[in-house]
Amino acid sequence: MALTEYFRSIVEQDRCAVVICNIEHEIIYMNPAAILRYAKSGGAGLIGTSILNCHNIKSQDKIKNIVSWFQKSTENNIIHTFYNEKENKDVYMVALRDESKKLIGYYEKHEYRDIEKKTAQKL
Repeated sequence: MALTEYFRSIVEQDRCAVVICNIEHEIIYMNPAAILRYAKSGGAGLIGTSILNCHNIKSQDKIKNIVSWFQKSTENNIIHTFYNEKENKDVYMVALRDESKKLIGYYEKHEYRDIEKKTAQKL
């Protein structure tokens, strides 16, 4: 089995929305949690459109500035963008780089602060 299948499975099983964009801000992938979360905005139909169209001017500027920051150094790879109090989660933007460390895109990473309520059943 190819390693990419494992990576895809990791992202697709994530309970948090994962939306991957190229450096032109085009949505190139949404995991099932993202498709469900953004269903009212178009769900999977958002793939191939600009992520900037989903944000207000202030947020568009923030996204563009962060991508510029990613491009300034290969050391600039993750930044906390805000805390969502309503959902008790932190939101980060993460740089995606190829093998030569060239910036090829980015994604938004959500980390919930809530304790997971599901537990493994005793075997």
